[in-house]
Amino acid sequence: MTAQTVEVVVRGRLGPDLIAALDGFTVDTDEQGLTSVVGAIPDQAKLLGLLALFDGLHIEVVSVNPVETQTR
Repeated sequence: MTAQTVEVVVRGRLGPDLIAALDGFTVDTDEQGLTSVVGAIPDQAKLLGLLALFDGLHIEVVSVNPVETQTR
């Protein structure tokens, strides 16, 4: 399976320690307080691990979205 880029949207802002732990992911928070975590997910286990991390920290996941990657 090739890696797929995924956006996980969570409610609230993430702290600097958690952002640092999400190495390889881009983290952006909008003015409405939703945080977008975007990165390559090589397999389902990685995605489930990321979602379990948020669940364990009681961070509400709003959505999980595939991101179209541009090929050149």
